[in-house]
Amino acid sequence: QVQLVDTGGGLVQPGGSLRLSCAASGSIFNIYAMGWYRQAPGKQRDVVAVITSGGSTTYANSVKGRFTISRDNGKNTVYLQMNSLKPEDTAVYYCNADLKRTVGGPRSDYWGQGTQVTVSS
Repeated sequence: QVQLVDTGGGLVQPGGSLRLSCAASGSIFNIYAMGWYRQAPGKQRDVVAVITSGGSTTYANSVKGRFTISRDNGKNTVYLQMNSLKPEDTAVYYCNADLKRTVGGPRSDYWGQGTQVTVSS
């Protein structure tokens, strides 16, 4: 069993900051990429940022320069530092992990339960 728990959402004013965390636990052999996605009401889930096990990062154009993704491989944890938040950043944020549970097993995607981020004055 693998579990991803994402935390850190909340209500923040425009221009404010939040830091999301996501810890993966359970039977894990290796985690490859970890990332954050978000889904606003009535819209599809979109990628926000992804980080590989080697530390390479990719960001959606809408968050470049404002958000920073990082990870602690020893703790199987990924973070998303969000600065200069805008109302359009309001969404449920989900963490994702691309991992193997056993050395010979398949790579699969796992998801956190989601954490609400609301940017409003």
